[in-house]
Amino acid sequence: MFDESGRIGRDTIDVALVVPFSGSAGIYGPSCEACAELAIADINAGPGLLGRQVRLVPVDGSRAPTVVAAEIAALIDLGAVDAVTGWHISPVRKAIAEVTAGRVPYVYGPLYEGGERTPGLFLTGETPSKQLLPAMSWMKSEYGIDRWVVIGNDYVWPRETGSAARVHARASGQPLLAEMYFPLGTDDFGAAIRQIEQTEATGVLLLLVGGDGVAFNRQFAAAGLGRAVPRLSPHVEENMLLASGPESNEGLFAAAGYFEALNTTASMDFARHYYGHFGVAAPALNSIGESCYEALTLFVTLVSRAGSLGIESMTMAATDLRYSSPRGEVRMHGNQMSQDIYIAEALGLDFEVRERISAA
Repeated sequence: MFDESGRIGRDTIDVALVVPFSGSAGIYGPSCEACAELAIADINAGPGLLGRQVRLVPVDGSRAPTVVAAEIAALIDLGAVDAVTGWHISPVRKAIAEVTAGRVPYVYGPLYEGGERTPGLFLTGETPSKQLLPAMSWMKSEYGIDRWVVIGNDYVWPRETGSAARVHARASGQPLLAEMYFPLGTDDFGAAIRQIEQTEATGVLLLLVGGDGVAFNRQFAAAGLGRAVPRLSPHVEENMLLASGPESNEGLFAAAGYFEALNTTASMDFARHYYGHFGVAAPALNSIGESCYEALTLFVTLVSRAGSLGIESMTMAATDLRYSSPRGEVRMHGNQMSQDIYIAEALGLDFEVRERISAA
């Protein structure tokens, strides 16, 4: 038996879940897996999807992009997966997109640099123009911060996001003072912190992933800069707060489409559901983990609206699509989700939301 896309029919719909198990981004893995498992439990508690139960096929997204993509290609060739989702960095996304294009739907959860147009690829994550740049403007209006330094990892998302910040800062009349990019896995930021001091920056745009961001935050605070030079990140989340420690989080701000601390009905209901399912010892609930729940929710919504797993039908189903999620009401514009953004300040090991930036 074959479905609309020519794949061998099965009793289940199998989705490759690509998340990091190790490396700089490995800190996010448990939250990602837990939120994805909750989404699957919710789906399967009802009629399933297209009358079938949904299963996850874990794939380690912390390996080299070509290695991850080769595993996805093999799974598709074997007819072992019907779709791909998860949280993984942009180089992995680009490699996977080359092997999924036109073959199986791919729903990408993370924030990213924007501009993705691969057929059959749908994106739920925040982009710089809707996330970081408005947050920079807010930091200027609230705290007068307009002398920024960028520090990030050396790959496409930090580079492209830094470029967007550079254009925004120049247009605002105060060009960036410096941009510094480091390989994933960097743990010594002493020279970068000394350079930040020398520039007399009033703010740091932090584009470091996971463990690298934790190392920077600890060293930045140890240098006595935490309170004096606020940091703004589109990537810092609750796992990183816990790993950095409260003494390293002073002066740290984040911008994202979701925080556990959101005081909205949708967010609070989701948190109760999450901890009710996994217990109080569950992995930290955060924007990155929730993005995996969000991506699977979009996948189910598109397939249900389309009535099939066909990419063309799902693409048509995305037109004018709106639905409610833990992030509130979200909507699709082409293959990209649009959503409200929130700015939060770290207070010890938690966030407190300071501002909402409407997507409208």
